[in-house]
This record gives sequence, structure tokens and C-alpha cells, in this order.
Amino acid sequence: MSQTKWSNLYKLEDWWSVWIGLLLLGTVFSGIITVVPKMPKWKGIDLLSALPWELLPKLALLAIGLCALFTLGNLVMKGKEGRNMIPGFLVIFLLAVLSYILGNSQTAKAINLGYAFWALLIGLIISNTIGTPRWMMPAVRTEYYIKTGLVILGAEILFNRIVEFGPYGLAIAWLVTPIVIIFMYLFGTRVLNMQQKSLVMVVATSTSVCGVSAAIAAAAACKAKKNELTLAVGMTLIFTVAMMVIMPLFVKAVGMNELVSGAWLGGTIDSTGAVVAAGETVGEIAGQAAALVKMIQNMLIGVIAFAIALFWVFCVEREPNAPKPQMRELWVRLPKFILGFIAASVLVSFVFIPLMGMDTVKGILSQTKTYRGWLFCIAFLSIGLDSNFRDLGTQLQGGKPMILYLVGQSFNIVLTLAIAWLMLSGIIFPIPELAQ
Repeated sequence: MSQTKWSNLYKLEDWWSVWIGLLLLGTVFSGIITVVPKMPKWKGIDLLSALPWELLPKLALLAIGLCALFTLGNLVMKGKEGRNMIPGFLVIFLLAVLSYILGNSQTAKAINLGYAFWALLIGLIISNTIGTPRWMMPAVRTEYYIKTGLVILGAEILFNRIVEFGPYGLAIAWLVTPIVIIFMYLFGTRVLNMQQKSLVMVVATSTSVCGVSAAIAAAAACKAKKNELTLAVGMTLIFTVAMMVIMPLFVKAVGMNELVSGAWLGGTIDSTGAVVAAGETVGEIAGQAAALVKMIQNMLIGVIAFAIALFWVFCVEREPNAPKPQMRELWVRLPKFILGFIAASVLVSFVFIPLMGMDTVKGILSQTKTYRGWLFCIAFLSIGLDSNFRDLGTQLQGGKPMILYLVGQSFNIVLTLAIAWLMLSGIIFPIPELAQ
């Protein structure tokens, strides 16, 4: 029964992710922090523009502040040994700065090789060459960082944005997603006969919802192995780059309606940044539609994580003759950071926007997004630092995960296009105001 004690509120990583995430949001919404240090975009060989001198003190303060918060949580959870993460965290933060420098170059931006790609690559190179130093390992805490980042992401999920697209966005984002997840899970477990059901679920969720964020939420809900998560994240990042280049070219080649194409891109490309970039290459309306559909789709992260936890407890892990699991087991399995994600969304949508106004909140969210970016970057580095190619090779199972992804994503692309056309072409339903 210890799993249900009140002490879990300060002894479990999930809860510390909630507290740190909400605290970071609070520093910006309260005005204590007005500007979160952000790495600039740059071009050519001008390294001073990539990392300006005046930015260094601000980055140092950010590194110290984040290190202090995560170490505090670690100390409470683990006692004195929790402080062992300090040197590793500071080095990982320096690697995050390098990842941003590489990802913010004009060349990398043009092909969408952002910080996530470079962070994962740098981590993998280190772990598979010299090996991740033992003294760094206490700071290699992928879930700790990413869960905190997902709590901050919740603040960006605004309920009033649903109204802008109404039932159109809901149909495209919420109808397709569960169908694709179920299809991919059945295809992976019954057609491909993949024994690692957690890997199948993580790949299915990352493909159908919003890429890496959804993959990590799903991995927490079904207790996937780190190598399974790494494989899913790697495939997602690679194909996201390809899709954001190829799909807009296809849209232009066939002369697809901007509104339909934007919704299609938003429902299929597995990264919010890539979705916006791909949509805007088609046109302004396509960019708006893509961003709205992706935001509405992102709202499903919490619901999907809860549904996966429910399915895993009552179906996957339950023995044939075992008694029916109690709801307490579901509560234990449920990723608690999802509660922080929902709380952040509700607070911003129904408290801060009415009190402060939409324009002010948008300005604040531009700063919280920077917080989230740093946390995600540190998390991607941690994924790489904690992975090796030999273990990843064992997950490939003769190429089955790749087949699962390709078949599932193809199904997702076709189904999303069909629903987007039905809802937004104007042939069956009136065209929403967004396009008028």
C-alpha cells in the first residue's frame, strides 16, 4: 500500500516533474522571469552570432537554476546521493547549447534538422564511442526532464483554440488518432507478430499523435524499455524531416486546397515545429490550419496516456485466471505528470487568459516554450547518452518496427487526407471561417 501514500507527492519522479513544471510556469506568469535565454538563429561561419557573448551570463544562470531545481527533487527522492547529478547536468546543459547551435544554423533550419536531431545524435555518438562517463549517469534522467517539459507543454494547449476550428478540427484530430493507434497495435501484434507489445504501442502512439512527446507519454503508461523509446524517437525524427519536405511538394504538385492540405499536414507530420514550417510553405491559411489541427491533436496526450495505462493494467498485463485488477493499480500506473499537463492547460485557458488577455498570455507562452525547448533538448541528449547501437539492433527484429511505422504512417496519411477532404473541401460541410 506504500504506493498510495501521501509521501509519494514528494518521493516520486512523476510528481517532482509536476512541481518543477508548474514552478517554472509560475516564474514566467508571475513576472519573476520576463525573458528565458534563447539561442539565436545564425548563418554562414559567424560563430559569434551563433553564441553571442552577452548571452553567456544568462545561459549560466539558466543552467544553475535548472540544475538547482532538478537536484532539489533528486535530493528529496534519493537523499545525499541526489547531489551526484550536479556535474553531469551541467555538462549535459553545455551539450544542449551545442545542439541548439547546430540546429539553429540556416542550413539545418532549411531541412528541419533542429535541436532534437542534434541532441540525440550527439548523445548517441558519445555513448557509442568513448562511452557515457559513469559520473554523468546520475544526470541522465530522460523521463525526469521530458515529463517536466510536457507539463509546460500543457500551458500551450488552449481550449479556446478548439472553438476556432470547431468540429472540423476535432474530427480530423480526434477521430483519426484512436483509429490509427488501434490499427497499428493490431497490425504489429497480430500481423507482424511482434512480441514487444510496449514497443508496438510506443511506435503507434508517436505515429498517430504528435511524435516524441506522445511516445514518451505512452512509454511511461506502458512501462516501455528505454531502447524501445529510443528506437521510436529515432524513427519519428528521421521520417518527420522527410515528410515535412515531401508532403508540401506533393500538395503544390496536385494543386490541393490550402485548408485541406494544412489540416492534412497538421494531422500527419509528427512535430509541431515541422508542421508549422511545412504548412507555411504551402500558404498562410495552410499554416494556420496545420497549427490548429496539431494543437488539438496534442490535447490527446493525456487522454491517450490514461487509455494506454487502463488497457495495460486490465488487458495486457493481466493473467488469464487472475482476479480483476483494482482501480488503485490504474492510479499507480497512470503517469502523474499528465495531471500537471492538464492542470497547466486548464489554468491558462480558464484563469490566465480571462485575467490577463490573450495577447499578454501569448507573449508569456513564447517564454515558457523556451523553457520547454531546453528541457526537451536535455532529454534528447539523455536518450542518446543512455543508448547503444547494439541494444537498438536487438529491437529491430528483422525490420518489423520499421515496417510497422511505414504501414501505420501510410494508413494515417490516407485516412487523415480523406477526413480532411470530407470536412473542409466544402462539398459536404460549409467551409469554416478560418479560410474565409
